[in-house]
Amino acid sequence: MATFSPDAMTATAADFGAADAPISRQAACLLLRADETVLPSLLKAAQLARDKFRPGVITYSRKVFLPLTNLCRDYCGYCTFRRDPGEPGARTMTPDEVMEVVRAGERMGCTEVLFSLGDKPELLFPGMRDTLRHLGYKSTLHYLEAMCDKVLRESSLFPHPNPGLMSAEWLERLSRVAPSMGLMLETTSTRLGATNAAHDNAPDKDPAKRLRVIEDAGRQGIPFTTGILIGIGETPEERVDALIAIRDLHAKYGHIQEVIVQNFRAKSGTPMADWAEPGREEMLRTLAVARLLMPRMNIQAPPNLSDPHYADLLDGGINDWGGVSPLTPDFINPEKPWPHLDELQRRSEAKGFELRQRLPVYPEFVEQAAAHSELLAGRVRAAVDAKGFARWAA
Repeated sequence: MATFSPDAMTATAADFGAADAPISRQAACLLLRADETVLPSLLKAAQLARDKFRPGVITYSRKVFLPLTNLCRDYCGYCTFRRDPGEPGARTMTPDEVMEVVRAGERMGCTEVLFSLGDKPELLFPGMRDTLRHLGYKSTLHYLEAMCDKVLRESSLFPHPNPGLMSAEWLERLSRVAPSMGLMLETTSTRLGATNAAHDNAPDKDPAKRLRVIEDAGRQGIPFTTGILIGIGETPEERVDALIAIRDLHAKYGHIQEVIVQNFRAKSGTPMADWAEPGREEMLRTLAVARLLMPRMNIQAPPNLSDPHYADLLDGGINDWGGVSPLTPDFINPEKPWPHLDELQRRSEAKGFELRQRLPVYPEFVEQAAAHSELLAGRVRAAVDAKGFARWAA
């Protein structure tokens, strides 16, 4: 295993953290494989870099999580969200059900509707095609577009859709009714599509296809969320390559508003139920390397997946908690409840940070979002304060 001298790392931590330039791929790979004595200096460097970029503030989005449909044509080895038609728990929400949750979220000060859904289930399941016809739509994406428009016109909340792979045309259509959207890259490793690997029988997890969507969003100037999923069989070098791929697309187009570093959590009943989960040190090390690879990008880690010690994630250089709901569960990780928002604030302040509520679109990307439609422009500009944070923060 490659190692760094702790003394040498301590001496250079300030240089790493204070520099605007990202570290090299070689340095990132070495840091991910370095022994545990290097971790304190690595974290210090990441904190210095974060504090130069976003001093004293950590943000979050108060959201409702809406699983528009959990039917999906992909079978990822770690997922308990997806269902086949007729399977217990299989569900496609109706418009009335959508708006019932949205109204409840309004009353609780939420500003985001996270639409999560399976990838094009109608291509595999005739029953989903029947459901869509009954609802009056040609495809899942047509239905999603209509629900985003309904939320935008009939509530004070903003949609943030995560529909999987999309064409450039669909990115453009959704950008008119949603200020931001997302697609997790997860990994650039094609190995994970092999038999019995994490993305076996998951054709939409092809890294090239996902990178194409992220790049198409960049060409259109769409504020975009993406990220990596760590601990699903990738090597440290592949983890670094995924982060660099994200960074390079942002350098080219300037559209990636947020990079999520999400830790794998094993779930019973899945093919990966017995896989080892990334530990605290591995998560902090990955966050710190991500911060040093992209010193001027927003980096987020989900607090509920590191509970009860989620405040430690701040030591890795993050500047955002992501979406947190006071109302709905995390339907992707239902066994991991969101932290209570008052507790999130208390723990953030104990680490020296002011907790600020944002919209699903980050403050510095508000005008980029507003450029896509007059409806969005009017709504989003009215909802933010002079710094781009949520005007009516709860």
